[in-house]
Amino acid sequence: MIIVITLCILISIAYTLLMWAYSKGWAKQPDFRLPANYEPHTAITIIIPARNERNNIGACIDAILAQKYPVHLVEVIVIDDHSTDGTADVVNEYNNPNVRCIQLADYIAPGKQLNAYKKAALAAGVKESTGELIITTDADCISPNAWLMNIACMYEQQHPDMIVAPVIFHTKGGLLPVFQLIDFMSMQGITAAAHSMNMGKMSNGANLTFTKKMFEQVNGYEGIDNLASGDDYLLMMKISNTPGAKVQYLKSEQVIVSTLPQPDWYSFFQQRIRWASKSGKYDDNRLTAILMLVYLYNVSFVILGIAGFVYHDCWLVAGIMLAVKGLTEYLYMRPIVKFFHRQWVQVYFPFLQPLHILYITLAGLMGFIGNYQWKDRKVK
Repeated sequence: MIIVITLCILISIAYTLLMWAYSKGWAKQPDFRLPANYEPHTAITIIIPARNERNNIGACIDAILAQKYPVHLVEVIVIDDHSTDGTADVVNEYNNPNVRCIQLADYIAPGKQLNAYKKAALAAGVKESTGELIITTDADCISPNAWLMNIACMYEQQHPDMIVAPVIFHTKGGLLPVFQLIDFMSMQGITAAAHSMNMGKMSNGANLTFTKKMFEQVNGYEGIDNLASGDDYLLMMKISNTPGAKVQYLKSEQVIVSTLPQPDWYSFFQQRIRWASKSGKYDDNRLTAILMLVYLYNVSFVILGIAGFVYHDCWLVAGIMLAVKGLTEYLYMRPIVKFFHRQWVQVYFPFLQPLHILYITLAGLMGFIGNYQWKDRKVK
């Protein structure tokens, strides 16, 4: 048992150092400032895959049409993924030349079985796009009105092939929404830090930009379309591994896209299992090692908790580790919650630690198995 306790302590130290490195990485990531009197000239296509999003798609499109960006340079393509609730009807009611809806069914051969419907929808959208820049977002997302201006400006100034930008959950309270908000902000902070520290890149398809030229150069989702998840990360890795290609993170409050948290615990775990299901496909040893460390660290609490019924000292070790975990993560999160203007969530940190450990352990295990349900579909 001494060996087990020693290993748990060593893993705890490694995790603490990791969070310290992420704190440094977040601070190192430069803030992007939109220059005064900036005039964009880049044509942009926003692609929105949608399945049964009648209640959300209108607000998403309205936010895009309210952008401070030249109207003639904006195109919105919604790909209706076999919706049964009239999602396409809402889009078509706009009667706007810059907004159109296409049917995914028209781009799938009759009788063909798919596992990655979202990738197929995104690929169809890119095929029909006319913009130089492609931006992907989700049907339940709301973008701030300077979103496109900042993205276009970074592109025109620095010429990246892909731009990763922040996303936040919109919620006012409740145990599950607040838990999701804290967990998601932590991941967003890690995304920014990882890019600046070269510790394994991450991304989110709700706020992702890439050039149409680069998408075509890497053959889009070809070779990764067997996986239902990973449209963002796996495409990013294809681009990152292309000689001369450049992937950058855009750290700006003016580009934070907000989306809705999952409405119940079942949906939440299905989402997280979906995210975790691609963990075995990471073509990045650094990120794989980090994810393994994080998982083993959380599992170590479970092991110590069970072992404590026989060896009571394990509970003492687990308690000390839990206190260190809470303090380390609190210090790491302070500048991140400030960036997202969600300082009020900090009071919940110590109370949600046990729940976070349980969630990481279960979601990681179920993600390895790889079966989940999403958008009324059972997925492997």
